[in-house]
Parts: sequence; C-alpha cells; structure tokens
Amino acid sequence: MNPLVPVAYDVVWVVVALVAFALAVWAIVGLSRGAARLSSLTVVLWAVVILLVPVLGPVAWLAAGRRAGRGVAHS
Repeated sequence: MNPLVPVAYDVVWVVVALVAFALAVWAIVGLSRGAARLSSLTVVLWAVVILLVPVLGPVAWLAAGRRAGRGVAHS
C-alpha cells in the first residue's frame, strides 16, 4: 500500500479497466455476430482496432462499424 496514493484512485482505475474490458468484449461479440455481412479483411481490421485501441476501438465499432455492416435495407 502506497501512503501517497489514496485507495480511491486504485478503485477508480480498476473500474475504468473493467469498463474498458467490458466494452471490448461487447464489441467483439457484436463483430462476431455481424461477421457474415462483412468481408474477412474488414472483420480482421475491426478486431485489431477493437483489441489494440482500448476504449476508442470498441466505441468506434459500436457507433460506426455496426451500421457499416448492415448493408442495404430490404423493402
């Protein structure tokens, strides 16, 4: 235990890490569900972005990637 750093900082960073991990899992699951509508290269690139860019990668997939994978709407 470090007397110069309050325990609350450790708690906050653990919560931030858990949220980042949960976002990554959620994005990878969403990517795997939509993989049939995307090319193999696109799936691999999204997976790399999701895993290597901790928070922004999953947020980018959840915001933009899912819509890009939907394709043309059927009437």
